[in-house]
Amino acid sequence: MLSHRHTQPEDHNRMLLQQPERTEETAGAVMEPLAVARSRRRPPMDASAPPPLLPLLFSLLMLALSSCGAAAALGAPVGEDYVRPPARSRKALLSLFPWSKKKASSSAADPQQVHISLAGEKHMRITWVTDDNSVPSVVDYGTKTGTYTSTSQGESTSYSYLLYSSGKIHHVVIGPLEDNMIYYYRCGGQGPEFQLKTPPSQFPLSLAIVGDLGQTSWTTSTLNHIKQCEHDMLLLPGDLSYADYMQHLWDSFGTLVEPLASTRPWMVTQGNHEKEMIPFLKSGFQSYNARWKMPYEESGSTSNLYYSFEVAGLHVIMLGSYTDYDKTSDQYAWLKADLAKVDRKMTPWLIVLLHVPWYNSNWAHQGEGDSMMTAMEPLLYAAHVDIVIAGHVHAYERSERVYNGGLDPCGAVHITIGDGGNREGLAHRYHNPKPAWSVFREASFGHGELKIVNSTHAHWTWHRNDDEEPVRTDDVWINSLSSSRCIQETSHEFRKILMSP
Repeated sequence: MLSHRHTQPEDHNRMLLQQPERTEETAGAVMEPLAVARSRRRPPMDASAPPPLLPLLFSLLMLALSSCGAAAALGAPVGEDYVRPPARSRKALLSLFPWSKKKASSSAADPQQVHISLAGEKHMRITWVTDDNSVPSVVDYGTKTGTYTSTSQGESTSYSYLLYSSGKIHHVVIGPLEDNMIYYYRCGGQGPEFQLKTPPSQFPLSLAIVGDLGQTSWTTSTLNHIKQCEHDMLLLPGDLSYADYMQHLWDSFGTLVEPLASTRPWMVTQGNHEKEMIPFLKSGFQSYNARWKMPYEESGSTSNLYYSFEVAGLHVIMLGSYTDYDKTSDQYAWLKADLAKVDRKMTPWLIVLLHVPWYNSNWAHQGEGDSMMTAMEPLLYAAHVDIVIAGHVHAYERSERVYNGGLDPCGAVHITIGDGGNREGLAHRYHNPKPAWSVFREASFGHGELKIVNSTHAHWTWHRNDDEEPVRTDDVWINSLSSSRCIQETSHEFRKILMSP
């Protein structure tokens, strides 16, 4: 548990970090008892009242049982005081994680690099690669191992990049599927059986979040830490493989993430390392678009670089930092229309992911997100977006609720999490003094978890990557703006901004 505290306006404190109350809605949630143990801010208590010892002990016990990884040791350096020790040998780390070694296919027809993603309501897209071009794009699936009661056919593509030629890339949408259900599936009519779990239709909902992943020993241990934590879905705000024109690294990345990405949906957006544009020869994002098809068509978008989806009571928008975003762009028009459709009574949580951060106190990539922020932040503010998650900067940072460069109780919480384990290393230098909006920052590898408990409360934790062990270093309760005075007092202005030409 973090020891440092900070102050802020009372209204902001209440909306961002207020503890869940004991209601019928929260009583059944797994995370509700953790409020006393985990939050660093508490409502005022009656000093004359005796401490609730038994509930506190119970909360601590539940925390130990449900949390992924240990908390930072009392008195151990955290945030800017933390200095990462030298990396352990890559050979020693890789021996711990068998998926880091490329799996040899017994047949050219066997599926490789299998990953799944949401493809509209109650549907899932299965993506894989084969070396044999004659393999059909078909998926057999069912709810019992070895028994496939349904079959879906899909499409395939391939691409060439200079001297490289990809395998056959298959995309097959299966469904309709039941919520919160395990399905067993087989790709191409043969080969090994895989299994996936569909997300729940209601809260609680658990999301793993990691950015700037790459393919290093740090990546491997970060993936192992994510595997240890129960999650319904993974969100990645750009910079996946770090192939950077070397196309075989897309293949090795697909193999690296398959053990996780074949079992839970991975929802991604592009970063600068997905560009791979060669002037006059290759347009940008060719490899990314071919391999990682997201539900852009299902969400009314014309580009795989920006889209949205809904799961349980959460609406997620994936924006493109490297495609046009000014007020005359297709992305801007699509974003306005998408936000206008969101019903916060049905989807009380609204989060946005993009690659380049808008609020960044690190020396790295300063100002790169300013023009996109100028164009789009007013739309997000009008729609009362709860959280904005970015990558790009190879460090971790979390903000207060903020808008237009300053504290605002109706603004979004901004999180930078470009620290999955990339080969370029960490961004150690921060600007000082720390801006008033910056709550916590640390240059270390790691991953985040967002556990949405109910329609009003979510618990965010960031887990530092200490080789074999994830160390919980930052945590906070976040209240949705859907039940706040922000929406109640500005609903008319909200509609006016989003409905304007």
